[in-house]
Formats: sequence, C-alpha cells, structure tokens
Amino acid sequence: MSQTTDPRSDIVSTGPPTTPVEEGSLPVASTSMVWLRLRRAVREHGLLLLSVVTLYALAGASALVAPWMLGVIIDAVREGTTPARIDGMAVVIVVSLLVNAALLLGAVAQSIRFGEGLLAELREEFVHAVLGLPLGRVERAGTGDLVSRTGRDINSLSIMVRQSVPVMATGLVTVLVIMVALAVLHPVLLLAWVPSMLLIWVTTRWYARRAPDGYLAEMSTYSRLTQGVSDTVEGAHTLEALDRQEWQDLRTDADVHRAYLAERYTLWLRTVWYPPLEFSYLFPYATTFLVAGVLFGQGELSLGQIATAVFLTVQLTRPLDNMLLQIDNVMVGFTALRRLLGVRLTAEDTRTEGAPEPREPGTVELRRVRFGYVPGNEVLRGVDLDLRPGERLAMVGPSGAGKSTLGKLLAGVHLPDSGSVRIGGVDLAALSPEERRERVILLSQESHVFRGTIAENLALALAEREGDREHLWRALEAVGADAWARSLPEGLDTKVGSGQAPLDPAHVQQLALARVVLADPQVLVLDEATSLIDPRSARHLERSLAGVLAGRTVVAIAHRLYTAHDADRVAVVDGGGIAELGTHEELLAREGSYAALWHAWHGGD
Repeated sequence: MSQTTDPRSDIVSTGPPTTPVEEGSLPVASTSMVWLRLRRAVREHGLLLLSVVTLYALAGASALVAPWMLGVIIDAVREGTTPARIDGMAVVIVVSLLVNAALLLGAVAQSIRFGEGLLAELREEFVHAVLGLPLGRVERAGTGDLVSRTGRDINSLSIMVRQSVPVMATGLVTVLVIMVALAVLHPVLLLAWVPSMLLIWVTTRWYARRAPDGYLAEMSTYSRLTQGVSDTVEGAHTLEALDRQEWQDLRTDADVHRAYLAERYTLWLRTVWYPPLEFSYLFPYATTFLVAGVLFGQGELSLGQIATAVFLTVQLTRPLDNMLLQIDNVMVGFTALRRLLGVRLTAEDTRTEGAPEPREPGTVELRRVRFGYVPGNEVLRGVDLDLRPGERLAMVGPSGAGKSTLGKLLAGVHLPDSGSVRIGGVDLAALSPEERRERVILLSQESHVFRGTIAENLALALAEREGDREHLWRALEAVGADAWARSLPEGLDTKVGSGQAPLDPAHVQQLALARVVLADPQVLVLDEATSLIDPRSARHLERSLAGVLAGRTVVAIAHRLYTAHDADRVAVVDGGGIAELGTHEELLAREGSYAALWHAWHGGD
C-alpha cells in the first residue's frame, strides 16, 4: 500500500482549542441571537414563568420557618418556657415543612410545563430550519455535523431546559430569600459571605470566559467524529475492496483523539473551577460564627439568633452549590442552542421577499458557469447552455467529468461560484429552496421511502390532493408501478419504510418517479434515476415518462446510451465543460468523443 501522511499528524495535544468550529460546517448563532430568543420565550410565557418564580419564592420563605423557630425555641428554653409552648412551635415547624413540600411540588410542576413547552418550541423551530436547509449546504458541511446537532446537541439542550433551568431558578430564589432572612436578623451577618461571594465571582467569571469556546470546539469535534463513523459504515465495502481499513482506522483514531483533547480541556476548566467553589461553601461557616460571636458580645444577637444564623448559613450552602454546579450544564446547553439556532441562519439566508414569475416557463440558460466544491479546484469551468421548453437533453461523459455536478447546479442544489443559472428566465440565486423546487426537481438513484403508507409517500409531492386516490393511481400507472402496488395487501394503504413492508430498490425508484409525476415541475433533472431497474424495464419506463412529461424540459444524466439516442440533443461533458453538443446523429457524424462512447458501449462499430 502506498505511503500517505498519518491523519493524526496535525493534532495539537496541548493548550486550549484554537479552532472552535470545523471549517465548512454549518454556522453557529451569536450569543446575542440566543439571548434574543430567550427573551422572546420570557415574553411569550411570562405569566407561567412568573408563577414559577412566585412559587419558588414562597417555597423558599416557608423553608425559613424551621431554622427561625429553632432559634426561637433555643431562646425560649434559655429564658424558661412551658412544654406546651415548645410543642406549639414544633407543630408550626411541621406545618411549615408540609407547606414547603406542597409549594415545591407546584413550583416543579410549573417549571416542567415551562421547560417542556420551550423545548418543544425549540425542537419544532430546529426541525423547520433543517427542512429548509439547501441540500448543497448540507453536502458541504457533511451529514455528521447535522446528525450531531440533531442528536447530541438536542440532548444537551434538553438537560439544560428540563434540569438545569429549574434547579438554578430554585437555587437563585432560595439564596435571595435566605440572604434577606440573614439581613433581617442583622445586616452585618451578610459580611460573613463577602469573601466567599468574591471568590465565587472571580472563579466563575474565569470559567465562563473560557468554557463557551471550549464546548463549541468539543461539539465540533463530535460532528467530525460522527461524520467519520458514518463514512466508515457507508463505505465499508469500498474500504475493504481497496484494502484501506488500516488508514480509515487511523482517521477514526485521529477524530477520537481530537474529541478527547477538546473534552480534556473542558474537564481541566472544571477541575480548576470546582475546588475554590467547595472552599467558598465551607468558609462562611467559620466567618458566620465569628461575626455572630462579635454581635453576641455587643448584645446585638441572642444565642437563639446565632443558632438561626448558623442554620440559615448551612441551609444556604445546598441551593448555592446546586445552582453553581448547574452552570456547567447551562454552558453546554447554551452552546448547543447556538449551534441549533445556527441551522436556522443557513435556512434564512436563502429566503427572498417573493419569487419572480417565470417569463419563459421551461427554458434553461447557463451563462459562464464556474463551480468548485473546494476553493481553487474548479469542477466546472465556464459552461454555457440553452434549453428550449419541452426539450429533452441527455448528458453523457466519463466518470468524474462533472455531469452530476452540472445537474445539481441546474436543480439549484448548489449555486455557481460565478455566472448564472436561469430557469424560466429567473436566476436560481434569487429564489429560496422552496421556490427552486417548484420550478425544477432533481431525481437521483438515491431515493428514500418514508415510514408510512404508499399513499402518504406519494402525497409528499401533492399534499393538497392527498385524498384523491385516482390521481395517485394515475401517477403509479405512469411509471409502471400500479400492478405491484395493487398486489400489496392493502394497496395504497400498505405501510412501508423502516420496520414495515419491504420494497426492493426498483420499486423505491418507481415511487420516487411517481412523486415527480405528481409534482409536475417545469424542469426535471434525472441523475441515473432508473439505474436500479433492469435495462429493458428502464427503457420502457423512460419512454412512458417521456409521454407523461411531454411539454416539460428534461435533463437526463445517464451511462446507458439509449437515453442519449432517444433525446432531442446530447451534451458530452468532459474536462469541466461541454465538449460536444448536438443530436445523436450529428454527434455520430462528427466521429468525436460521443461517437467513441457510442461505439464502445455497443462493443465496436
């Protein structure tokens, strides 16, 4: 096997991450955009959020009754009292604990309603943004980035909304209530917490400045790792055939090591941050005794009030600890929300105020189109092409010549780096993805069957007519799929897709073609759309489609040259451009590259 560079050679094993986001990945929203979305949530759910805060405040106030009454009991016993009075105060403590439990139950229930509602909204917004993503943008970023955001980031956001936000709300309100209680006992008691609060502020600020970039880099490495694992699984047979398993193992090891280094950095941040926090919780015990002792000596506090102050200090530690420990989850969730909202940025970038009406429906114009997946490495170099309405063009040429890339530009999957692609006289760059799909559809051999019925799969292309069964049957008949569809146990109501009735690849392609018939686009780009059907059936199907799509402009990319024979014109794509263009007979007469392809396909002259 040839010697190649070790994919682990570019890994830096020390220091903070220098590239928080992988180059070419989907964008990440700014922190201001996240705060804007959260402020909107507060406006929309203000009453519910107010009820949550109010219930937590009342719960925090009721929790003060027990330590307060214990101080009163100590003073009462010291001064002399009756057992009946002590029993009465004990009953008050028990009642306060019951009230506290009831208020906490209500507060938790309301916070769950708020959290689940907000999480559902964010998930719906994310799904809507994903469905609006331009396919070309997803291809450039890689599916790993999108899968990572869909899975890991959504989970991190769920933890923040379901767990961290309620705990922090509880902790913050409880801390404020206890601080007020200490101030009521004596304002000077708050001085016992000043050193700890300063330590908490300084160390938390140090952590908060570094953690967002650290977690952003960590999530980015998981996107890269997910992409690598997905590529390994999908290309396992290719890797085995080329004997590249060891190289792929090294690449995966490198991705895992990058993720490990990124996670180790955020772990280091926590190991530096946590010890001062632990010290800051314990230190006030001693300072409270010290301050309270001085006040007792001056006659400002009684012995029972000192006990109450100590009880309140101990009681303050737990909510403060819980609140601060959730900051880490909030940082992760906040970063995840930046990535999730960033997907919406990509979708919004493509929206327009209104689609221009096509001046010449069905026409296709390419002018000086240049395009490359990687900067500096062009696949297409100055392509010019004109198609008349209803014309059928076959694109042929050697593998890697740029046929599929040209088809994707025609369908608006990618936009050209320079030049223009016009459908119906309208530049595709001026249209949103939805508006592009109304004008032109790309159908490749990679068709998908969604989990649901045959009718539901077909209705994806024509939702407003999903109840018109005859229309669906006519579409299936047009692609020769009505016979096997009628033979299914429940016809159009037969459930297919994952875990349901299996469909062979040929039937899947026929369903995809039937959806195209229902969608009825101005321009159709077929990229090996019948490759999984046997040649004789494929030719029959393409001829049937030609009749159904009469009047529609069709661009067919194919290796089976009978497609070229049946087309109005043939374009030979080679070297990043159109090397030959003409009818089948004209190109054969030229005895150029198309003639060579035709004779080779037929096995000779």
